[in-house]
Amino acid sequence: MSAVIKLSSPATREFWEIPVLFEDEHLLALDKPARVLTSPDPLDLARPSLMKLLHAAITAKKPWAAERNLDYLNNANELDFDVTGVLLLAKNKPAFIALANLFSSEKAQLKYVTLVRGELLEQAFEVDAKLAPHPVKPDVMRVDRDHGKQARTKFALLENFSRAGYALLRAEPLAERMHQVRVHASHVDLMIVGDEVYGGKPLWLSRLKKDYRLKPGREERPLLGRVAMHAEELTLPHPITGETVTLKSEWPKDLKVALKYLRQLAN
Repeated sequence: MSAVIKLSSPATREFWEIPVLFEDEHLLALDKPARVLTSPDPLDLARPSLMKLLHAAITAKKPWAAERNLDYLNNANELDFDVTGVLLLAKNKPAFIALANLFSSEKAQLKYVTLVRGELLEQAFEVDAKLAPHPVKPDVMRVDRDHGKQARTKFALLENFSRAGYALLRAEPLAERMHQVRVHASHVDLMIVGDEVYGGKPLWLSRLKKDYRLKPGREERPLLGRVAMHAEELTLPHPITGETVTLKSEWPKDLKVALKYLRQLAN
């Protein structure tokens, strides 16, 4: 079977080639790219989303769907618009129901890497803070001790660029809520690079390199302008066989490039 799934949106003239990370009779794991929704936006149904495009391709019997004889796909986890990495899908309803139970019971462990700016006081720490939708800002979450749902995230330091005030962290949300890692990081004054909704700023080479010079007529682009989060690993019992499955996604190019410059200029 094809190791890449090709999707396109005629409305926006966008095209994606999405690598398959894992596949068997019941599961399909994809390596989600940045800048595409996982699920349709109820406030803007015209925006492309992977699930809408996947379902349309199944209906149209595109080659990758026809060769798999697919008539069902449902996502077990949700990755934000800018977030890359492991996206797990069920190929049938029994597998999806079993996956939903695994995620709700914290038996599915999803680990992210994220680049943050701020003062790191400990190498490993937890944030336990209830989350709820913001009362006036759509699609924004906030810490709400009185009305929020329980949420806990483990953080661990992977690499520190203390001279420039940045750090690379691993984040493991338990019973993951919408924007959980992003809100929990900002709650302890660690702003995820590129996450302007929760106080983060893009990473600019000109802020790191003292002798930075831009060629005349050129406009500087950020080294990392999107939300700097990547779902690098998902470990869970297989929903049908019970065997442990570990799915891994390689860090995306923009994150690798940003880390290369931080190692060169900020250590």
